[in-house]
Amino acid sequence: MEIDSSSNLTLEIVKRAHHASQKLAVVSGSIRQQGVKAIAKALENNFDYILEANTLDLEMSREMAVSELTIDWLKLTPERLETTVNILEYLGKSADPTKRLINAPYQLESCPTYCQLMPLGTIALIYEAFPEIAAIAAGMCIKTGNSIILRGCSTGSNSNMAIAKIMQNALFETELPPSCLEVISPDLNTSIADLLVQDNYLDLIIPYGRPSLVQQVTEQATAPVLKTAIGNCYLYWSASGNLELVRHLIIDSHNSEPDPVNAIEKVLIHGNKKPSSLLPLFNSLKEEGFKLTGDINLAKEFPEYLQLTRSGEWGQPYLDKTVAFKYIDSLAEAIAWINIYSSGHADCLVTESYEESRLFSRKVNSALIYINASPRFSRHPNGGEAVFLGMSNQKGFRQGLIGLETFTALKQIVQGEGC
Repeated sequence: MEIDSSSNLTLEIVKRAHHASQKLAVVSGSIRQQGVKAIAKALENNFDYILEANTLDLEMSREMAVSELTIDWLKLTPERLETTVNILEYLGKSADPTKRLINAPYQLESCPTYCQLMPLGTIALIYEAFPEIAAIAAGMCIKTGNSIILRGCSTGSNSNMAIAKIMQNALFETELPPSCLEVISPDLNTSIADLLVQDNYLDLIIPYGRPSLVQQVTEQATAPVLKTAIGNCYLYWSASGNLELVRHLIIDSHNSEPDPVNAIEKVLIHGNKKPSSLLPLFNSLKEEGFKLTGDINLAKEFPEYLQLTRSGEWGQPYLDKTVAFKYIDSLAEAIAWINIYSSGHADCLVTESYEESRLFSRKVNSALIYINASPRFSRHPNGGEAVFLGMSNQKGFRQGLIGLETFTALKQIVQGEGC
């Protein structure tokens, strides 16, 4: 059977990245740090070039009637680029995670045993809009000794290629293997499907974007996939929960930029809440520009505030400033509802009951549970010691926040003397 040229091209690129990963894995942490710093500096020196390329993408997207949601995700600003540079600068000076030694879960008799983090190998990022996510992912991969293959969407092709070329040129001046950062452009007429079946050379595929993209990649890939999640997070407002805290958490959760990863989109309200406590919440959210919907009881009770929530919406993300409300009779019912309809990556409880908080945290099957706390997502929270690419709701690999350790595997070492 004849293999088409696009498949051959994809295979060639993946092989190059795979061979580079084998070299990168034994490169010293200090050289990898220099590579990340070089990327940060190069991006900082080329803001105008990147923004010009992004303007072309935005103009083309509007001409093609691309959705406003995608355009918002695609639009770069100096602030978004500055945030990206700050993250890379932090990665460039932070400790090498692959040098960390960890106690082994068991010890062999007479033979000291320990664990060490090691690179996964070759990682492919398939992303929709969010041009800067490529730079953050590249920094995290190089930091942890992995090569990366970038495959962005066609709507952001100019922005994606501008950022990729800047990074590749910066790495060319370092001691890192050149193919540790490869790019597969949609302009090459290569399909995502060609990339997804390269399990001989890929160690992990990360899809980042709308649920439809994540589902497509998950269904077609033969290599391991780390699913990401955006939106459709729930909040349960218990009988003892504070109105002002509920209002704050909803609004604050939608303020993560540019993508509302952990935005609260569904609110379950204990049935004993009086209309007098709901009206201030609805008024406040309306003033903040939210669109509000509700179940049949709430929509009838507050027709001037709430449209009727369609049945299929409870299990789907809105990915915009829309919040749906539903009456619920008990904590147990709320937990059952969330476990069925939530995206399973970040869910919240507002309560003054310690017992309720313990039951909620134990029984809700989500990656992160927030008790009286905002789930607002940040890739570099408060400029602290952590960097996160996104969130995953996938059990069995790395559930929750996608940090540097997500890009590593655990090697167990038995140090003996003939034992």
